[in-house]
Amino acid sequence: MKITNRAKHTASLSGFAALAVLLGPAADMASATPRTAATPRPAAVAAQAVEAPRAADEAPLPTLTAQTSVSSVRAAQEFRVFGASRHLPPGTPVSLQQQQGTRWVDLPASVRTTPQGTYSMRVVLGIEGRNALRVTGGGAVSPVVYVTVEAREERA
Repeated sequence: MKITNRAKHTASLSGFAALAVLLGPAADMASATPRTAATPRPAAVAAQAVEAPRAADEAPLPTLTAQTSVSSVRAAQEFRVFGASRHLPPGTPVSLQQQQGTRWVDLPASVRTTPQGTYSMRVVLGIEGRNALRVTGGGAVSPVVYVTVEAREERA
């Protein structure tokens, strides 16, 4: 009896099908689509895209507010930046930052929050023009506030 190539091919495919039935879920590993351990399955990817809701016992995010005592000052004139914190422990250090170009630069103005969560700091700016300021501390960043610094008057 002569066995043709077609018969050999059909027999080998039948053998693979029988093997797949016998192995069940393990046959997935022998499938034609290779998957590595690093490649997540589509269901796993969909589960990762959904963010878990915040647990009720998680601490709320800390926040800071900021205000200035004036909207404009002369160069080297003192003013105050003040505000309140929420969800920060009393005594948390807060610092003033000034935007210079695209960077935020720490200024030498830093205080600690009071037991009531407030703060107030004295500030003197020398850069003329509109200055963008913010307060940072305890992982929180305040909204930006603006103070315009006007040129000093020339003395005759």
